[in-house]
Amino acid sequence: MKPLFVISCPFDTYSGYGARSRDLVKAIIETDKYDVKILAQRWGNTPWGFCKDNPEWSFLYNHTINPQQQNPQPDIWMQITVPNEFQPVGKYNIGCTAGIESTICPPEWIEGINRMDLTFTSSEHSKKVFVESKFEKRNKQTNALEGEIKLEKPIEVLFEGADTEVYKAIDTPCSLNIYIKEKFAYLFVGHWMPGDVGEDRKNVGLLVKAFFETFKNKTNKPALILKTSQVGSSYIDREDILKKIKQIAKTVNSNNLPNVYLLHGDFTDSEMNELYNHSRVKAMVSLTKGEGFGRPLLEFTLCKKPLITTGWSGHLDFLSHEFTNLIGGQLTPIHPSTQNQFLIPESKWFSPELGQVGFYLKDVFENYKNYTDKAKRQAFKSKNEFSWDKMKEKLEQILIEKIPEFAQEVKLQLPNLKKIELPKLQKTNG
Repeated sequence: MKPLFVISCPFDTYSGYGARSRDLVKAIIETDKYDVKILAQRWGNTPWGFCKDNPEWSFLYNHTINPQQQNPQPDIWMQITVPNEFQPVGKYNIGCTAGIESTICPPEWIEGINRMDLTFTSSEHSKKVFVESKFEKRNKQTNALEGEIKLEKPIEVLFEGADTEVYKAIDTPCSLNIYIKEKFAYLFVGHWMPGDVGEDRKNVGLLVKAFFETFKNKTNKPALILKTSQVGSSYIDREDILKKIKQIAKTVNSNNLPNVYLLHGDFTDSEMNELYNHSRVKAMVSLTKGEGFGRPLLEFTLCKKPLITTGWSGHLDFLSHEFTNLIGGQLTPIHPSTQNQFLIPESKWFSPELGQVGFYLKDVFENYKNYTDKAKRQAFKSKNEFSWDKMKEKLEQILIEKIPEFAQEVKLQLPNLKKIELPKLQKTNG
């Protein structure tokens, strides 16, 4: 009998954690060593029903269990979520998190990791933050110092492998109904999160501002495509983003600005790959202030096009300094407009140097051929070292090394006994 492996995760959501969940669950199922069951979880306000909309993933529904029913204790329990939600339920407990985008994680995250037997995180950056984050532990009533909150349980880096059967360079014309007037367009992919201009985590506001400033009043201008949303794909969300772009444009002293196009709504993986390969999309740009991993950046590199991004945090695990255009800068405190229960005031993240931002935007546009060979080399590295198959290999190796053997219920089998024949009694005349 295979060990029961129950995974609580948002596998059916349109989210980064949803994609991570699907990849991990599929990999564990394919090891064929476990009886895999899934507890479906939501992920914030992100849309639900990904597997229904993408039939190639519908097989995961066959593994779901009803939390309202009484289920046996799992041999192995995994939660794919933020660490403060980790709870040990099984005989062996695994947490899985993308980690943190800043320099310090909340103390509740360390406490959550310490409740598990093992934790997976997506990057060396995240692991370093977990290892180095330490806090005083005080009595809630007396405030007396009782000790220190620090990492005490094992943690392993398990990168988020890209599906190289989907994400790759293709020559077929894009079937998406997208019209871009300019022959050269930069692409950004990611959520536009809360925060003032220059302070939101993906730094979308600063990217728009820098793009306007770099190419204002130019005769020959590229375009910027934003594949973004805030919390969903609603009409209101789209209008809010368009309003933000217009407000930023008003801060630029020019009536001759380059075009910014908004792509809003849910795309399938194959549609995203078509977008990456669109003939007008020449490069990706992200001024991200911090990544636990940076999945869209990895997937885009497989299309063999140049990438401009910041030189700090999780994406440096797979991006080569030699093959990618990494912007320098410095660590700065997280702005109050962005702080929340996870991004705490004591932590810092990356602020790119504006001169380098402008240089790369201008130089990649004007001297594109100087960057294409490096992009091809990065694609080779991404495909051979950071694919889903490579992730699966590493996952299986860790599970073999870390998970103990479980006692199995054995059916008692008694030996077959021969029938004993007793001697018959003889009648006597008496």
